[in-house]
Amino acid sequence: MDKKTAVITGAARGLGRAGAERFLSSGSWKVAIFDVNDELLAKAGKELGEKYGAENVLAVKVDITSAQSVKDGFAKVFEKFSKVDSLINNAGITRDAMVYKMQESDWDMVLAVNLKGAFLCAQAVIPHMKEKKSGTIINTSSVVGLYGNIGQSNYAASKFGIIGLTKTWAKELGKDGVRVNAVAPGYTMTEMLGTVPEKILTAISEKTPLRRLGKPEDIANAYFFLASDEAAYVTGNVLAVDGGLVI
Repeated sequence: MDKKTAVITGAARGLGRAGAERFLSSGSWKVAIFDVNDELLAKAGKELGEKYGAENVLAVKVDITSAQSVKDGFAKVFEKFSKVDSLINNAGITRDAMVYKMQESDWDMVLAVNLKGAFLCAQAVIPHMKEKKSGTIINTSSVVGLYGNIGQSNYAASKFGIIGLTKTWAKELGKDGVRVNAVAPGYTMTEMLGTVPEKILTAISEKTPLRRLGKPEDIANAYFFLASDEAAYVTGNVLAVDGGLVI
């Protein structure tokens, strides 16, 4: 069976790494992981290659805020795997502050990584997907993008923007057989929550109907479903994976 190929950004750790594990463990996907962190990327690429076969894994250093870096990264993917069936725009950062204290540089960086990065990666792969009349793009938003959050003006704006991109691209690309959806994670236990005090995390868990924080695997399973043929009639949607937090 000819395996499909997924490209996952920000995949050296956290949700992206969990996504790579989910796709590779199915036995029907090859995965290229993009990240800007040399050390973590090399570690993830080595571990995934040893576990799932080096022929199924490609680790590429990519700065998704740079059009040239993105172009070069996808060239390496096509060189090894010849195609891209799914792009998962997972990479994201936070630089939190109240709006009246936020530095312009922190605004610019969050919008560049979270929003511009998704745009550049999609722009690099869409012509290929249009040509083969198939493909999926999965963008990572957030419950913060749906409802806002104190101290996260830049993050909320970027994640709300991701929803706008998702719905626009779904309309633009549907006729070419390309599906575009977004996943909106709730509070999920990754390194990004490492600075949040334990009492706040406990309070969030208690407010969540399922009474727990998310696990990276919860988000990875959503990525995998939306990329699969089981979601063949799903496009332009935002799938909240948040334990019911925003009901």
